[in-house]
Amino acid sequence: MNIPMLLQHSHRRFLKCLLRTPFRRYHFMFHSSTHLGSGIPCARPFNSLGLHCTKWMLLSNGLKRKLCVQTTLKEHTEELSDKEQRFVDKLYTGLIQGHRACLAEAVTLTESTHKRKKELAQVLLQKVLVYHREQEQINKGKPLAFRVGLSGPPGAGKSTFIEYFGKMFTEREHKLSVLAVDPSSCTSGGSLLGDKTQMTELSRDMNAYIRPSPTSGTLGGVTRTTNEAILLCEGGGYDIILIETVGVGQSEFAVADMADMFVLLLPPAGGDELQGIKRGITEMADLVAITKSDGDLIVPARRMQAEYVSALKLLRKCSEVWRPKVIRISARSGEGITEMWDKMRGFQDLMLASGELMAKRQRQQKVWMWNLIQESVLEHFRTHPTIQEQIPVLEKKVLSRALSPGLAADVLLKTFKSGG
Repeated sequence: MNIPMLLQHSHRRFLKCLLRTPFRRYHFMFHSSTHLGSGIPCARPFNSLGLHCTKWMLLSNGLKRKLCVQTTLKEHTEELSDKEQRFVDKLYTGLIQGHRACLAEAVTLTESTHKRKKELAQVLLQKVLVYHREQEQINKGKPLAFRVGLSGPPGAGKSTFIEYFGKMFTEREHKLSVLAVDPSSCTSGGSLLGDKTQMTELSRDMNAYIRPSPTSGTLGGVTRTTNEAILLCEGGGYDIILIETVGVGQSEFAVADMADMFVLLLPPAGGDELQGIKRGITEMADLVAITKSDGDLIVPARRMQAEYVSALKLLRKCSEVWRPKVIRISARSGEGITEMWDKMRGFQDLMLASGELMAKRQRQQKVWMWNLIQESVLEHFRTHPTIQEQIPVLEKKVLSRALSPGLAADVLLKTFKSGG
């Protein structure tokens, strides 16, 4: 077992404690103020105790955190078997060479709930992250891809729009990735995964990669691995990433934390059905597109465009350099699609020039890290043996109103904190 340890106290006291532990393999990292006798860290006393010391480091305060992270990653990689290492290397090589089969297999690996496969996925993601960072440096620090979040109520024509939009990109020699998140059944866990079947032309295009993923009950309707899938797609050379979310609601807040630009698609003649989403969703949108603006729907689409232009003036600005726009489009006739892309490119250029885009991505990475921590902590809480025993008992008391939900939660949390 490898335990990174930073020695900041007397080595003699540490040695005494060490003899009482059951572990026989350690990684030791010495603080610069920790010296043995002559002022040089000495490995010999530890070897004489029969302990296997794999690494000795003299750390300054500035390098301490960086080296700890590097050591943790190295340990993670060293634990792979030869077969596992070959598997990860094969996926990584195929991925950066643009093989869609390797990309699909890599995304499947990140979606796995199997403990060992999740560890392999993290090793692969770290390799891709290093490659991604190197490519960005070659690209003068600019992002490799433009990430666009798409959402809207059912019936807004999202899939039809994506197919037309995507074909336009691939004809211009762009590589497009569509991460379409479908709702899962709370009962069976199944998913319709209908988006790919609705994008028949785009799904056959070799420059497009469509990945329908079930939500698997994740809060917000966006899979917990979507952010990792974005990284893998960018590593595979896809320069435009479209993330389509489920319906209207919590999922928009999730996709806003992983996209450069958030686009809201709304059908015309929605009436009072749209009143409930106007404030919360519209104030997050960087671009509002009124879909199906053709035939008999042109007049209501124009009226709706005017309403949203007025509404956006009342909302607070989310950016110093960009004001949200409202346009009308038709995926059937192609009206407004080119104009929409021009506005999206204008948004990207302005945000890059002002530095807001990179600052936004940094915030998103931090938010996503804490989202994953919350999910992991909750899962650890639920699977704790003592907690598992008490949950049915306390749930029964809550249902019979013998105990308030708040008090029941407090009891479980106190049990968890005390270690069961």
